Amino acid sequence: MKISIITAVRNAEHTIGSALESVQRQTYPDIAHIVVDGLSTDGTMGVVRRHSARLAKVVSEHDSGIYDAFNKGLRLATGEVVAFLNADDVYTAPDVVAAVQQTFERTQTSAVFGDVEFVRPDAPGTVVRRYSSQRFSAKRLRFGWMPAHPSLFLKRRLFEQFGGFDASYRIAGDFELVARLFGRERIGFEYLPRVFVRMHTGGASTRGIRSTLTINREILRACRQNGIPTNMALLWTRFPAKLMEYL
Repeated sequence: MKISIITAVRNAEHTIGSALESVQRQTYPDIAHIVVDGLSTDGTMGVVRRHSARLAKVVSEHDSGIYDAFNKGLRLATGEVVAFLNADDVYTAPDVVAAVQQTFERTQTSAVFGDVEFVRPDAPGTVVRRYSSQRFSAKRLRFGWMPAHPSLFLKRRLFEQFGGFDASYRIAGDFELVARLFGRERIGFEYLPRVFVRMHTGGASTRGIRSTLTINREILRACRQNGIPTNMALLWTRFPAKLMEYL
């Protein structure tokens, strides 16, 4: 089973090397790592070129955002399974992909996911928050809950059957994809109770109240787009539980 991992990047010269190395350290041998760069203006591509011998594909061209970049990666992906690792994310252990592959083989499911940890960029060894995907179910989409996207591995046939990311979203395109696959289509999944990915705080979805308002509006739109009944009041109810992730 080949597994394609897609990394979208723009101007991440200080973190992209760690992301690439965390994929290269994986013990599972059949990985095709695809990097889609949005015409970085810093030293990102220099770092990528130093790792090019271990990469399946590298694209560097203009895109209209991260979901457009992910879709470009999907068009290049040849693996039976696809995952997305951001430029400031790393896999937490060398056996993450192997554990995922074994779960797919054992269960014949359509999706596998786990948990993620957040660290501050200035203190990458200190975990400040853990997001558990264990709470996820299709019924909880109406509250805005989803599996941690960097931990989500999906069969590629799902994208062929149901489409890729809706690039009109700014922040919640991953939620819309999850709502479409798990809410509308009700695909099967397996949760593994371990941390797959460590990621930096300060990303597009964790930049404070303005990004919170944007993501809630986009989640509301995604739910309506996929026939999931909800409202803004329901979406705000998940935030007290999110605060507990910092404890």
